[in-house]
Amino acid sequence: MGRLTKKKSILGLVFVLVSASLFRVLRITITTSYFPTMVSSPHLDPTTTKPTLSTYRNKILSEKELRFLSDIILQKSPCNLLVFGLEDQYLNLPAINKGGTTFFLEDKPEKLIKMKGNSNGTQVFRIRYKTSAKEAYKLLKHARTHSSCSLRSGIGMRTSKCKIALTGLPKEVLKTKWDIIVVDGPGGDGPESPGRMGAIYMAGVLARAGNGTNVVVHDVDRTIEKWFSWEFLSEKNLVSSKGKFWNFRIAQKKNLVSSKTS
Repeated sequence: MGRLTKKKSILGLVFVLVSASLFRVLRITITTSYFPTMVSSPHLDPTTTKPTLSTYRNKILSEKELRFLSDIILQKSPCNLLVFGLEDQYLNLPAINKGGTTFFLEDKPEKLIKMKGNSNGTQVFRIRYKTSAKEAYKLLKHARTHSSCSLRSGIGMRTSKCKIALTGLPKEVLKTKWDIIVVDGPGGDGPESPGRMGAIYMAGVLARAGNGTNVVVHDVDRTIEKWFSWEFLSEKNLVSSKGKFWNFRIAQKKNLVSSKTS
């Protein structure tokens, strides 16, 4: 009887130990399934502190699009380069345009600090947009019917009555003859976002005051970018494209009237 009791005790102990082991394994499995171990970001190389164009976290351009834009800039570099929008992948554009002038126009304060302290011909300006993407069609109709919105009206836009004109642009932007203008801002991915109506319109005005200016518009798969590019940059001026980029070549308009900026 004693041996039987002792044998039952041993079996009971073994059962308890096996059950505890199984419970522990099960707990570890559940924990690691719902809370996986953190790994390094696939976008950044932890062995280097200097990111390149292809390693920025917020990638809005494909590698082919980046190469396309870089090639356009390199063909004219050093040049006067104006960029609507300050995305991570554009931080290296001043280096590509080495020796030239690069201006960024951005409406989001948190993005402005990315280029803070830069010099050597690079400046960043904060601008404000008074429109929203949901107003695009109404603004297009307004631009078509009001003489103040004519692309021939020149660059004296600080007092323009045209609702689509960006009257708050810095004097430095209005005075410069731009070789390349990139439109990839402001945001245009929702009805309440500013939309790029004014940016594309102003790119058309500034380009016609230049001397053979390239205007490169991104996100042309979207309706607003497509409509306003056709309207103010003209299909006949489209010289190349890649991915979501359209590249327009705008010839200088002779006898263009340019009023003084205030």
